[in-house]
Amino acid sequence: MISPEGEQLGVVPLKKALEMAEEAGLDLVEVAPDAHPPVCRIMDYGKFRYEKEKKIKLSRKKQKTSELKQLNLRPKIDQHDYEVKLRNALRFLEDGDRVKITVRFRGREAAFRDRGEELLKRMIADLEEVGKVEQDIKYEGPHLTITLAPRK
Repeated sequence: MISPEGEQLGVVPLKKALEMAEEAGLDLVEVAPDAHPPVCRIMDYGKFRYEKEKKIKLSRKKQKTSELKQLNLRPKIDQHDYEVKLRNALRFLEDGDRVKITVRFRGREAAFRDRGEELLKRMIADLEEVGKVEQDIKYEGPHLTITLAPRK
């Protein structure tokens, strides 16, 4: 048995332990039920539960969930537009999000898939310092896609 101050009281019969908890105005809580003999502690159980829930909420608040951000490109993208998309991808990766980059082909553009591949390879090379390839270049119908994850 453990006292409210944290000192060990040794093996105490159940009735005596309950009386001690009653005198202190606290609860008798079984801390380690699988130990032989079971370990009990005199404490305020309501306060204990409140503190535990508070810790759990705080740890949840500090967690960062990684989202999947998507960027859409076309094979005939202009230099400035490419740079804007590149800056967005860079910002997403620095924020800890994964980025899915899609090159969309329309009509006859599908005949020039090599341009789309070159564009994605250029994007990979430009983002090499902050991101790593999670899923390599993949054809999905009229789209070419790649997924990048942040380097950590």
